[in-house]
Amino acid sequence: MELQTEPLDWRDGDVPVSRRFDDPYFSLDNGLAETRFVFLEGNDLPSRFRDGFHIAELGFGTGLNLLATLDLWRSSGQDGTLHYTSFEAFPMQPQDMIRAQQAFPDLAPIAEDLAPYWATNTREISLPDLHFTLVEGDARETVKTMSKPADAWFLDGFAPAKNPELWEPDLLTCVAEKTVPNGTAATYTAAGHVRRALDAAGLITTRIPGFGRKRHMTIARKAA
Repeated sequence: MELQTEPLDWRDGDVPVSRRFDDPYFSLDNGLAETRFVFLEGNDLPSRFRDGFHIAELGFGTGLNLLATLDLWRSSGQDGTLHYTSFEAFPMQPQDMIRAQQAFPDLAPIAEDLAPYWATNTREISLPDLHFTLVEGDARETVKTMSKPADAWFLDGFAPAKNPELWEPDLLTCVAEKTVPNGTAATYTAAGHVRRALDAAGLITTRIPGFGRKRHMTIARKAA
């Protein structure tokens, strides 16, 4: 499959900004801290980790969430294999992804391990402690094809006002259907229409304090 070129600008030298969506790929304040706060703590990780734990993600972006999650998996001493599936319509070019990841020295060892895979546009990575799949295409169609339900979701599309496709009720309903009982989801947004769509899909949402300058974010759980 021929990759589409994803046009970027760089802010402050390190932060990639999508021209398509006019939105930065991660927080201008501290992208790694935001990932850890919103997606890892928001899904009650690492306490829920177990062999075969499956994370699914809307919006792969720079790969920061993957790096931070694998770092937590390893640093927490978790045994077994983490499964991680990410859905992305417009993958970044390898050189841009590698450049963006260099902004996080704490993750440098993992970034260096995975850089050769990005450089060759690898879409599946199998390591002793990681099975990663990047699914290209419109998530409104591709999420339906995911066979293994997720234990946790990272809902990390661009802002709902700029990237409404990743926040449509039908897609969020599919997300809920592809979630195990007691599974969770987390997102940086607290937009009312997103929370209502998640609630209508069968997830129980809670609005909690957000990261940095964001007043609120959303966590959700599927009933047992």
